[in-house]
Amino acid sequence: MFEQYVLPYSYDALEPYIDALTVETHYSKHHATYTKTFNELAEKAGFSEKSAEYILANLEEVQDEGLRQALKNNGGGYYNHNLYFEEIAPEKGGEPKGVLGEKINETFGSFQDFKENISALAIGRFGSGWAWLNTDKEGNLSLSSSSNQDNPISMGTGLTPIFTIDVWEHAYYLKYKNLRASYVKEFFNIVDWDKVEEKYKNALA
Repeated sequence: MFEQYVLPYSYDALEPYIDALTVETHYSKHHATYTKTFNELAEKAGFSEKSAEYILANLEEVQDEGLRQALKNNGGGYYNHNLYFEEIAPEKGGEPKGVLGEKINETFGSFQDFKENISALAIGRFGSGWAWLNTDKEGNLSLSSSSNQDNPISMGTGLTPIFTIDVWEHAYYLKYKNLRASYVKEFFNIVDWDKVEEKYKNALA
């Protein structure tokens, strides 16, 4: 059974960067529906004992094209949102420290350069989608973006996503309207970089 990440904070805790109604709708409606549907589809496909990562990386095992696409969409929606909500929290922001901070500086030149590059991917994604910070098994970092509920796992890249920015309109439109760039800029005020570093270390373990 795939479980929706449990928010350790109230819906209004991310204000003024993300408003309470957006968090409530995003989490209790969109994310909850993806989670429920993914569980139903995984059971139908005989994948209920597999991890979400395994399912997304092995969609070709599903012969039924409709079921395969539904698993990709809802499994991605479940996985992507779990990562998104787990890596944000009130009174966070700042810059990553430790191993991840050093690797970001080494890979992108500086944290500011990293922010500019991933922000450009998020803002420039046409339609709904995501921007990603990924790692390979050796710890090398890279950036990418994807449409809809695709992610680096379902796209067969062999990479592990450790940080994401959700740029579906339901993530920001109630507060920021069509100003996606403003949302992306403010989003960095609530990123829990300790959690992202934890994801990074786990991917290398």
